[in-house]
Amino acid sequence: MHMGGRLVHRITPEDVGRRVSVRTTLPGGGFTDIVGVVESWDGGVITVRRRDGSAVEVEESAVAASRVVPPVPPRRRGGPPPRTA
Repeated sequence: MHMGGRLVHRITPEDVGRRVSVRTTLPGGGFTDIVGVVESWDGGVITVRRRDGSAVEVEESAVAASRVVPPVPPRRRGGPPPRTA
């Protein structure tokens, strides 16, 4: 999200349905990061659904930086495949 020491906002409304990382400014200063899938982008409000199922609404004006990130890899079930004799 940094390019030469500068924060870059790279997502657009066309990224609805994609997994993103969004860095927002906090009211008292500083930043917080949200990672999830963009559910909607309406009226300057971005809704991001986190992996735990919670939804976070972010004012577009509070976004300091953002980018599309790769999907979460599928979890492997169980251990190694069973051994055959």
